[in-house]
Amino acid sequence: MKANVHFFSQKDTIKKQVDVEKLGQRGRQANEFAELGFPILPGFVIDSDVASRLAGEDVLGAVKPAIRKIESVVEKGFADAKEPMLLKIVISPNLAISNYPTLHNFGLARGTVEGFNKYVGEKFGSHEVAFLARGMLKIEERIAELEKRDKDLARIRERIVSASKVLDADKPGMTAEAQMAAYADALPKGFFDDAWTQLDIALRRISRMLDLDEQDDDDTAILVQPMVYGNYGKGSCAGAFYTRNVVNGEKRLQGEYFVERFNELGAEGDDINKIVPRHLKQLEAMAQSLEDHHKEIRQIRFTIEKDKLWLIEQRQVMAKSTQADLKLYMDLYQRKVVDDAFVVNSIQPGRLNEILHPIVDMSSVKKLPVTKGGITGAPGAAIGRVYFSTESLLDAYRVAQQKGEDKRMILCMTSTFAEDVKAIEVATGVLSCEGGYSAHASVVARQYGKVSLVKPEMKIRGKKATIGSLAVSEGDFITINVPYYGEPQIWLGKASLIEPDPAESGLFEFIKVVKGCMKHFHVRANADSPRDAALALSFGAEGIGLCRTEHMFFLDKRINVFREMILADTVAEREKALAKLQVMQRDDFYGLFKTMAGKEVTIRFLDAPLHEFLPHNDNEFEMFMAHLNATKKGKAPSKSEIRARMDSLAEFNPMLGHRGCRIAVSYPEIYAMQARAVFEAAYRLQAEKVDVRPEIMVPIVMNAAELKLIVYGKKIEGTTYRGLVEIEEEVRRELKAKAIPYRIGTMIELPAAALSAGEIARYSEFFSFGTNDLTQTTIGISRDDFNGFMPDYSLYDLIEGNPFSNLTAPVRELVAMATRRGRMTRPTLTVGLCGEHGANPDNVRFCMEAGLDYVSCSPYSVPIACLAIAQIEVERGKR
Repeated sequence: MKANVHFFSQKDTIKKQVDVEKLGQRGRQANEFAELGFPILPGFVIDSDVASRLAGEDVLGAVKPAIRKIESVVEKGFADAKEPMLLKIVISPNLAISNYPTLHNFGLARGTVEGFNKYVGEKFGSHEVAFLARGMLKIEERIAELEKRDKDLARIRERIVSASKVLDADKPGMTAEAQMAAYADALPKGFFDDAWTQLDIALRRISRMLDLDEQDDDDTAILVQPMVYGNYGKGSCAGAFYTRNVVNGEKRLQGEYFVERFNELGAEGDDINKIVPRHLKQLEAMAQSLEDHHKEIRQIRFTIEKDKLWLIEQRQVMAKSTQADLKLYMDLYQRKVVDDAFVVNSIQPGRLNEILHPIVDMSSVKKLPVTKGGITGAPGAAIGRVYFSTESLLDAYRVAQQKGEDKRMILCMTSTFAEDVKAIEVATGVLSCEGGYSAHASVVARQYGKVSLVKPEMKIRGKKATIGSLAVSEGDFITINVPYYGEPQIWLGKASLIEPDPAESGLFEFIKVVKGCMKHFHVRANADSPRDAALALSFGAEGIGLCRTEHMFFLDKRINVFREMILADTVAEREKALAKLQVMQRDDFYGLFKTMAGKEVTIRFLDAPLHEFLPHNDNEFEMFMAHLNATKKGKAPSKSEIRARMDSLAEFNPMLGHRGCRIAVSYPEIYAMQARAVFEAAYRLQAEKVDVRPEIMVPIVMNAAELKLIVYGKKIEGTTYRGLVEIEEEVRRELKAKAIPYRIGTMIELPAAALSAGEIARYSEFFSFGTNDLTQTTIGISRDDFNGFMPDYSLYDLIEGNPFSNLTAPVRELVAMATRRGRMTRPTLTVGLCGEHGANPDNVRFCMEAGLDYVSCSPYSVPIACLAIAQIEVERGKR
């Protein structure tokens, strides 16, 4: 048996020729730490070849040499009456999880308990006798169960209960000697008589249990180490800490130590960084070594006994932030412990949401009323006063600005539309009850980095709402928490938020590593302003894949001019209004192009139906009439005339009605204005020696003829339609500029366009798949209404997942087919996807496999998409 006993210590490791599988998991871990040179407690492993067959062995003869070595290291003697060394026995299977009892304090017998009490006190000594007895009784209980000795089981279990009561009580109630007598009848004879006899009995009984329990599976070892105590007099303490801060990732130990205490129970600890400098230096070195070895944050338990430090246990940490992991990985990367592939693969893309958006400080909501559930629209946390319309929110926002009051507000509406974008932009979050992940409120919220939650059961009545169990009035503060994973929550009242800091979190450094792994595919951003464009650049975007120009017209200074243009009676009146808008659009595009210098900027010309821009309530209508009266100087149409014109624009199904390129066919002057604005901005920047790369995207095209008309124009009897190419040439001549490279393409968002992709590519230099509308028009489901019946479809497995988050098979087939057909006509065709599907890692993989060049998503989703791409690129590189 001696050959099966393997000693280890900080200076001694188990011989290399020993099969580590025979040591069990805990034995392997102990030897691993010995190899790292950690101040581990010395010990020995009885390997699995004999651990379950000790019955005929000279057990004490085999283990005594190892115990003598342990004594010399810890400077105590086993069975010594004055200062006894006690042992713990760990049953070490190869499984990560086992249900074997904790076995401590072997050697605590009648001849040693007095010497032990001298250092720890009689109360603690009595407590440890009970702990020893309970552990051993559980071994006896298991043996009795396996041997079917039902008569003995009742007595053993009675004694286990008695020992547990002693351990749970503040005071043992009995001396250590009295407890030994109380448990003696349920334990093997002579168990407390002598320390050596006790150890021999314990190892043999554990072996018997393993023999009965494992049958033919001899894969469990027995690990033995000495006990050390943080309450062992002067110069002793116990503690636990994380190798770095688990919230912010700061490379500073986080934890506590407890002076002259066995553990932290019932005690107030001190900051671990205030421990004796010599020991702090040891702990910091240990922390870095463990992080380098495991490549993750670890938790360490330690004991200092009589001024000597011992590592007791270290384990994986589950409750830690993404920021903490990110800072660890970047630290390892900068010190060349890991490579870029490791860093890229260590964070799941969705986890980045945690450091891109605020999170709720959960300690601040303990007393607030709460309701749970809902559909995640845009993750994060938001606090604000509730307002039930865009007008009321904006009015309250202006007042708060003037008075220097809290400007945090949450827009709460049944659903939102284009005219509500201005409220979403200033709000901290949006709460709606129609739609889901791809609803208008959710899409816009993600674009602006705001929080969005859809609560289908919410009822809004006037200036009050019922949200689950909460009754909310306009002006009340609520707190919304929308985690990427987990259940959303709403609290009535103000919580505290932990705000994200991309620079502090290590995100920017992480993005640099991620971008280094992106070789064949890239990410653009959906952005409508220089601010959003700059943010997207910092997050890794390689250009703008979608600028929604309709959002630009909803600003207060523009909306009424745009309405004036829509409701104009003649082309001349319309062009007069468009001239005012052209200056505004030119400045918009100038800012975007300049921010994205050297990168493509895709400007989608007007897409939304015209009726969306018209007044939606009496207040807006009166403001518009005031605008007309001021600009027309007494010649404005009457209210009834304006209402009649508004009514004439109403449509039964506007999303499939007069929108996108169809508006350009009816009102070519609108796209002409936008084209002039694009090229005037581009040539102005060319004069400033800025690299400009404009792309014009024509939306909702259904066939090649539409695009050909808009791009190249057409002459028929008495009518000339001026195409975008002609307008560019005209602007260039006026400015006497040299031609700049630009591209005109289309958004593929109709099945007809996908099927006709080969023809459309004759006039389109790029395709961008608008998968929100393509999904709606392919499967015939409205993104704003599907939540009403989708649970029924999920119940019967009629559809897989959320079609507005995960691309469905028919949509994927259309995308892949259109890409192939388009490139057959135009091999140089650039192809991207600009729906919110682009931030989903599964969709990203499909896009890469289908031969697309990029995806475009909201600025706050750019890092997520970049990471998904990098992980796929790394995976491909390993093949």
